[in-house]
Amino acid sequence: MRKFWLLFSQSVTVLLAAYFIVLTLKPDWLTSGGPGGTVAVIEAAPGSAKGGAAGSFRAAAKAASAAVVSITANKAGARNPQTEDPWFRFFFGDQGSGEPQVGLGSGVIVSASGYILTNNHVIEGADNIEVSLNDQRKARARVIGTDPETDLAVLKIELDKLPVIVLGNSDELDIGDQVLAIGNPFGVGQTVTSGIISALGRNQLGINVFENFIQTDAAINPGNSGGALVDTHGHLLGINTAIYSRSGGSMGIGFAIPVSSARQVLDAIVRDGQVTRGWIGVEPQELNAELAQAFSVKAGSGVIITGVLQNGPAAQAGVRPGDVITAVAGRPVKNVSELLGAVAALKPGEPAKLAIERRDQRTELSITPGKRPGAKRLR
Repeated sequence: MRKFWLLFSQSVTVLLAAYFIVLTLKPDWLTSGGPGGTVAVIEAAPGSAKGGAAGSFRAAAKAASAAVVSITANKAGARNPQTEDPWFRFFFGDQGSGEPQVGLGSGVIVSASGYILTNNHVIEGADNIEVSLNDQRKARARVIGTDPETDLAVLKIELDKLPVIVLGNSDELDIGDQVLAIGNPFGVGQTVTSGIISALGRNQLGINVFENFIQTDAAINPGNSGGALVDTHGHLLGINTAIYSRSGGSMGIGFAIPVSSARQVLDAIVRDGQVTRGWIGVEPQELNAELAQAFSVKAGSGVIITGVLQNGPAAQAGVRPGDVITAVAGRPVKNVSELLGAVAALKPGEPAKLAIERRDQRTELSITPGKRPGAKRLR
């Protein structure tokens, strides 16, 4: 019996030694039918990768891409006003009209009835606007209204069974969230790029009057304007609008208008054909140490008023130069951008409260805002 166990232990030792030698020198023999054999693999069933690999944005891109359109805006060339002058034509000939201009951009279908959000600069001055869908259909679009102060425009097309994007919640965004940018850069066709949210609430960029941009490093290039910035579910977070670039192409700094702002503009234009904003007639500036000293202001935050329009709503309410506005209708304001947004949100003709600090006193004034000048109705 002892000899049997000795023989057994020696055999096991030899087999284990052989196994480790093969594992070290010829590991492929252990996963095949031997030298020269075929590797045995488990193949995925056709269609099993439908959801995409881990980390894939396939589902989000597919969900959103159908509702992102390409926009071609045609503008007739400007005619030289001197062409009617006989002497001009004698010397320079009949030059006729200038060369027609063609602009390319993108848009997002936000309603089954055919409403499309895009940038105002994409279609501004266009005589003919053509929209191309991802399913190869094309339609002529009409302008429902524009809002140059936010650089947004609303178009409408008449087609059946339109794909519609789902609106997300841009107020829940945070820095580092993953996003996709979808549009038609350089006219090459619909393109999807990915990145993250780089910053929120960007303003004072000199792009629009009202600025509250989402900044992203997802590649945005000329032609992407008016396209969609979406989350990893394919829900719309913003309308891609501008880039910071020294070369004309993406440098990783792109800006999008939050869908929360775009939705307000969309609703106003569809309902009224224009966006109506409040206005109080003041010249605001950022509060700093120099201005605080000049006006003997002790306030630590808010927006200082350096000028008040005579007989304007603010003047009639008792606002004076040197006052610091700290809140509008209960909404705190810390900078000029926030003040503009808070005042614009007021309904003209309806009284609202201004919280101000005057020297070392805090007070509250009742103000009846007027209608912000420059609103434009297109229908």
